[in-house]
Amino acid sequence: MLKEMGTEFSRINQAKAIFDDIYVEKDPRSYFSALGDLDYMITDVAEPVVRQILAAKAAVTGAKPVVLDVGCSYGINAAVHRFPLTFGGLRHRYARREMKALSSEELVHLDRNFYSAWPDVGLARFIGLDISAPAVRYATDVGLLDQGIVADLENDALSANDARIVRDADVIMSTGCIGYVTEKTFGKILDATETTPWIISFVLRMFPIDSLAAAFAQRGLVTERLTGVTFIQRRFRDAEEFENTLATLAKLGVDSTGLESEGLFHADLILSRPEADARAVPLENIVTVASGRGRPIAPRYVHVESNDGLQVTLEP
Repeated sequence: MLKEMGTEFSRINQAKAIFDDIYVEKDPRSYFSALGDLDYMITDVAEPVVRQILAAKAAVTGAKPVVLDVGCSYGINAAVHRFPLTFGGLRHRYARREMKALSSEELVHLDRNFYSAWPDVGLARFIGLDISAPAVRYATDVGLLDQGIVADLENDALSANDARIVRDADVIMSTGCIGYVTEKTFGKILDATETTPWIISFVLRMFPIDSLAAAFAQRGLVTERLTGVTFIQRRFRDAEEFENTLATLAKLGVDSTGLESEGLFHADLILSRPEADARAVPLENIVTVASGRGRPIAPRYVHVESNDGLQVTLEP
């Protein structure tokens, strides 16, 4: 089953654009430039929801949660949660001419002071996991993450030292890594934790989670999906990504009308946690949301009717 799920995710990922090159830099300027140009917003639209769930978790335990951000990259989820900042605002900061002229070492020094100057309004402490050593190093060097782990848990074991770091996590969070990682990664993390964490996942609708939910169920976790709402991730990069994604969704039997068909990736909110916690306070009683549909977005790839049938074009 694990192998089948990984193979299926690999096939689905062929529909998506590849951004591997933005995670190898020593600082996040390329990351913000490339994703910002595509109106990337999942970090911003997810943050109010994450805050509500973390508050609910703290109410259960009476303690400040420790969040393990899986696929943490440069620590952006921690930045927008802990400080009164947004992905969009940070993107504009790094696009300034003066910021582009700095060396990575100078930028890290500046960013360490930048983040320390803001009041920390976060409800949790953050640790991170990613396969990108430069991204994790940046996030820890500037103080966004308390500790960081560089590992590929799809293929490798969790080291003893990394297991020690993971041990204290009581919330596991991801805003885009499911589809690149499977229950292999989550299983190794859960094996290392001292308690049974809550797992917050924002999952693109093109990735089925049945196998992941089944694996969680074997560990006593109930998986809930927030119904009636989706969360925008970004625009499609080009017509090929747009068409391939719609084809993938259609093959899965997922209706893209009014969602991906409008030129935007959409994600579901999934929360997995012990059955007793889910019974006590259902997900729908924890989370209220405001749509991101009103955000200004550059022209998107859409289908339009023509004499030759549906054609892909950029909206006016």
